[in-house]
Amino acid sequence: MMHVRTYIRGFTLVETLVAIALLTIAIVAPMTLTQQSLSSAYYARDQITAYNLAQEGIESVRAIRDGQILTISQTVDASGVDLFGPIPVNQDFVINSLDTNPATAITTCSGTCPNMQIHPDGTLYGYGTGWENSKFVRTMRASYVGSSEDEILLQATVSWESDAGQTRVFTIYEHVYRWINDGSAI
Repeated sequence: MMHVRTYIRGFTLVETLVAIALLTIAIVAPMTLTQQSLSSAYYARDQITAYNLAQEGIESVRAIRDGQILTISQTVDASGVDLFGPIPVNQDFVINSLDTNPATAITTCSGTCPNMQIHPDGTLYGYGTGWENSKFVRTMRASYVGSSEDEILLQATVSWESDAGQTRVFTIYEHVYRWINDGSAI
């Protein structure tokens, strides 16, 4: 009778290293893809927020211009009432969309405009007491188009620092017109 010896062989060091390398690749690749997906999602979220904040700034300036129409309609002598009156021209300013008083809603910036603030419940952006600074800075600028003062080019620029430490900037433009006769001397 012949004896067959059976040996149970263990893994060699090289086989173990190869197995660990394959497991590492199998785990790290999906984790890297997940991290990149999250980074893209956060960037898209911030970009959408920046667009909405810029558009809100434009609409707030238009609301102030349109509010001047009420002043003109309720004034017996509207001479001297300028449709673009409260809007600063050729200087940076911030506008608090939550403030309905044109005299306090617009604040000119000396140097860099301040960060927008976010309500403690995280739902509103603006400027309020007890609110925390957000990562977004909205800078508004108005300038006359051409030699006439019947058209203003509004520029709303929102900048923020991404989670990766890069400064991102989003800018939109809108033309706003003096579309009724007002009391300004043109």
